[in-house]
Amino acid sequence: MSQDPSPNAPVNPAWQAAQYVKFEDERTRPVRDLVAAIPTIEDRDVKRVVDIGCGPGNSTQVLAARYAQAQVLGLDSSQDMVDAARARLPQFRFDVADIAQWKDGPFDVMLANAVLQWLPDHETLYPRLIDCLAPGGSLAVQTPDNLDEPAHQLMREVAADPRWASSLRGTERTARHGATFYYPLLRALCSRVDIWRTTYYHPLAGGAPAIVEWFKGSALRPFLAKLDDASRDAFLTRYTEEIAKAYPSLADGTVLLPFPRLFVVATR
Repeated sequence: MSQDPSPNAPVNPAWQAAQYVKFEDERTRPVRDLVAAIPTIEDRDVKRVVDIGCGPGNSTQVLAARYAQAQVLGLDSSQDMVDAARARLPQFRFDVADIAQWKDGPFDVMLANAVLQWLPDHETLYPRLIDCLAPGGSLAVQTPDNLDEPAHQLMREVAADPRWASSLRGTERTARHGATFYYPLLRALCSRVDIWRTTYYHPLAGGAPAIVEWFKGSALRPFLAKLDDASRDAFLTRYTEEIAKAYPSLADGTVLLPFPRLFVVATR
């Protein structure tokens, strides 16, 4: 898979499919683990499934492979991502949608892989999604749980630099919750709730610039979107320097990126 190792390579602050899929194999592994954990629905076929935050369709492909006979719907807030998903999987329906407002159903399976962390008010959001399930259906969610990792801590520290602090004020990420928040919230509405946390160690070729490339497809986007070209280049240069200190390269030039993720499978 091709990667541009330059930290100052052009950045499209929108949800750009090409940037996201630079690390498609690594980003798809958690969704494979998540879909495999969805319990089998007995006594009836799975007829309708939805991939919320489908991105370029890699997660939809995993979901559709398990439920080959189901009607498949993919949703994303980015037209670029939806276009990429349609090109990849033309046999399925993909729509642009604001998940914060969306409601439909009933669905037998709802997948939300690495998307709900972008949305606030999970105390309201998750029950609303459960309401979209058919009886016995499952909501399967994976969210990055890495705000305390050095990559995110350094992102916030660099953003506080006086050179661009005024432009980036208010870009802080939505607060994350842990298992003790989601379990009681969902157990009151569901017959079964399964929660676990996994840390993946992704070996990336190219050292610190490879880690920067990874986050340019996700967590860096809101920061970069608020900067002009010159400020963006300076921000990325400073961030890359700090990342190199926190994530030293191995002897072969590879760098290991630890990436914790929280998984939730709630069955109505």
